[in-house]
Amino acid sequence: MFRKILIANRGEIAVTVIRACRDMGIKTVAVCSEIDRNALHSQLADECVCIGPDASKDSYLSMQAILSACLTTGAEAIHPGFGFLSENPVFARLCEKCQIKFIGPTAQIMEMMGNKANARKTAEQAGIPVIPGSVGVLTNLSSAKEEAEKIGYPVLIKASSGGGGRGMRVANNKSELESAYQMAKAEAKACFGDDEVYMEKLVLSPRHIEIQLLCDEYGHVVHLGDRDCSVQRRNQKIIEEASSPYMTEELRIRMGDAAVCLARKIKYTGVGTIEFLVDEERRFYFMEMNTRIQVEHPISEAITRINLVQEQIRVAAGELLRFSQRDIVFVGHAIECRINAEDPEKDFSPCPGTIKTLHLPGGQGVRIDSAIYQGYEIPPYYDSLLAKVIVWAPTREEAITRMRRALTEFLIDGVKTNIDFHLSILREPDFIRGHYDNTYLTRKRDELLGITEV
Repeated sequence: MFRKILIANRGEIAVTVIRACRDMGIKTVAVCSEIDRNALHSQLADECVCIGPDASKDSYLSMQAILSACLTTGAEAIHPGFGFLSENPVFARLCEKCQIKFIGPTAQIMEMMGNKANARKTAEQAGIPVIPGSVGVLTNLSSAKEEAEKIGYPVLIKASSGGGGRGMRVANNKSELESAYQMAKAEAKACFGDDEVYMEKLVLSPRHIEIQLLCDEYGHVVHLGDRDCSVQRRNQKIIEEASSPYMTEELRIRMGDAAVCLARKIKYTGVGTIEFLVDEERRFYFMEMNTRIQVEHPISEAITRINLVQEQIRVAAGELLRFSQRDIVFVGHAIECRINAEDPEKDFSPCPGTIKTLHLPGGQGVRIDSAIYQGYEIPPYYDSLLAKVIVWAPTREEAITRMRRALTEFLIDGVKTNIDFHLSILREPDFIRGHYDNTYLTRKRDELLGITEV
C-alpha cells in the first residue's frame, strides 16, 4: 500500500480523497494555487505545496508543477480526482516516466475511451448498441452535411474529447447545421484544446443512465449499480439518483452486464463509469465512458456501502478486489443535489463571494461533501460547486422527503445559491413520480423558478 499520496485537485473532491486516505493510514499532500492557500483541502492535508498562480492553467493544470511537488514531498502516487488532469493521458504517461503511480487507468485506455468517436467503435465491437452516428470524426462541414443526410435530422454535434456537456450543439435541420458545427468545434477547442467533433442522431426525450464500475488489474470487474442523471441544465447534471426510478430489473441487469463486458474487453483498471442513453421504449445506447471517479459517486456508495475512493486506491496499489458481483447488495435509495454558487434569477450565472454565515444540514441518512466554511471566499476561477448533499433512505419517497428536510436546513449567507431551485424540483409532481428525462429542466425551468408569462 502507498505511504503517501498527492491529490492533484481542489475543493470537495480533494477533501474526500484526503479523508479516504486518512482512514486508510495514508499520508496526504495537497497542492494549491495562490488563492487557495486557505482552502479547506490545503488545511486538512498533512502537507501542502503551492504550485502556482490563481488561474487553473498555471496551477492545477500545470503538469510540471504537480510532478515537482510529488517528487519533492516523496509522494508515491497521485490521485487526480475529477476534472483538471484526471483524464489526461499525457499526464498519466509523465507520472509513469517519473515512477509515480497515477491512480486511474493507463494512458492507453484513457486515449481509447477519452476520444468519444473511438469509444463508439470500441463499444460496437463489444456488441453494445450505439446511437446511429458518423464513423469517426467529421473532417469538414461537407462531411457533416453528408452524415446528417444519412442519419436524418435532428442531429447532435459532439466534441470527441472532454466532457461535462461542453462542445455539444443540436441541429434540427439543414439551416442549423453549419452554425451548430462551427460552434461545437469552437467550444471543443476552447475547453479541451481539441476541435475534433463527431455526429449522432439526437435521441428525443432520453434518460441519462450510467453504470458504476470497479476493476482490478487481474481481470476482476464488478458494477455498483445504476445512477439516473437525467435532471440536467445545459447538459450539466443537477440531481442524481441511485437507483433509477425508470429502470426495470431486466433492463438494469442487461445494462450492468453490457458495462462489465466493455470493461473486460478493454482490460480496464480502477473506477470508471459507462454512460448510456435510454429511449422512450427503454432501448439503451452507449454514450461514453468516464475514466475517473465521478462527481455523483457518493450515491453509489450509499446504496452499496462501498467506499469507491478507497477501493480505487487499493486496486491502484495492486490489490485484488475484495468482493465479487454476488457480494454487492443494493439497499435503499440515494439522491444527490449539487449546490452551486450561482444566481438562478440571472440565468444561473456564477456568484463568487465570501460566505458570511453557514449551517450545514445533518441527521440520519444525510452526507455533505464540501470544502466550504464560514468566512471562506469563493474564488471566481474555478467550478461553482459548493457542496454535494447526499441522502439515503429505505425508499425513494423517503429519500425525497429527507432531501427536502436537509436542504431547508442548509443555511448560507453571502452568496447566491441554487438551493431553492432544488427544493422546487423536489416538490414538482413529475419529479416525484419519476416522470422526467433529459429535457425536463428545459421544459419546466420557468415553472420551477416561479416565472409566469405576462
